[in-house]
Amino acid sequence: MTVKHLFVEHSKVNERGTFSPGDTLSGQVIVVTTKETKVQCFFVRAKGKAKVTWCEKDGQSTVVHTDKKKYFYFEHIILQDKNKGDGSEIIGPGRNVFPFTFSIPNKDMPSSYKGKWGSVTYSLRAQLTQSIWLIHKTKTEFPFLTKSEFPFASKSEMMIIGLKEQQQATRISFLGFGKVTMNVTTEKMGLKQDEALGVSVEITNESAQTVTPKFYLCEKQTFVAKSKKIVHKNDILFGTGDPVPPETIQFTTRVLSIPPQLPPTFLNCSMMNLEYRIKVTLDVPLGRDPEIKLPLVILLGSPKPHQQKPKRSIWFRNLPG
Repeated sequence: MTVKHLFVEHSKVNERGTFSPGDTLSGQVIVVTTKETKVQCFFVRAKGKAKVTWCEKDGQSTVVHTDKKKYFYFEHIILQDKNKGDGSEIIGPGRNVFPFTFSIPNKDMPSSYKGKWGSVTYSLRAQLTQSIWLIHKTKTEFPFLTKSEFPFASKSEMMIIGLKEQQQATRISFLGFGKVTMNVTTEKMGLKQDEALGVSVEITNESAQTVTPKFYLCEKQTFVAKSKKIVHKNDILFGTGDPVPPETIQFTTRVLSIPPQLPPTFLNCSMMNLEYRIKVTLDVPLGRDPEIKLPLVILLGSPKPHQQKPKRSIWFRNLPG
């Protein structure tokens, strides 16, 4: 084994260390050898792709649903022997550095993402072939962010208009011989990763039971493979409000901080998308819990110091409760 190490690295273009459409991706492939090494082929590739895969039971058999889409694919030949396999190219002993540069296409592409049954990945791969039996490979992924401030594809106009608008919904539920009215309000639909959202709940309990509000962030991942679709949902419990006794009106406000590692909403990928909702439920003993869901769009936040607390909405500071 004359090749001791093979790895590929890239340079940063911003403080995030991310790349976007139109950026130049530069780096180097490094090979460490113990002596002169004959090479048949040596190349580096840059690739952006989306892929979904999941399995379903169909009677006694298992059906695999899969699909993929390529956003770009570039290859740079570092060394290639001229006689198709005689190993005429030589790499000297020691540490060898081979630079490369790729131009990322300036078109709409989704950000890097890993979900339950699919992912969007952008990667660099180097391969050095000494012979048909001796091939060295290395691969690294680089983080990619869409240029679109609102990556919502065909839904953009509808969603952008409502990002700054107040969201409100009411539900009336009948429990036994009484009813409970729940009114939920959020300041707006759009929220950055470095912000927090206030949710106000007004509960009029005219039933004979005590009810307790609970606050959730609902995540919905949708994956599509050709004509098939599958959905993965996940509810994150943010907190629980105070119990509301019978014949009581209670107003509660909770500030929900969005986890900074939570991926932003995106709908600009034909094979997968990610959406969110704010859900408020009323915990009813021995009964079905009434619930209200309001749309929430999580937008990409700006880089902030790790210790900085999420911004709180001024609008909700003035509410009672």
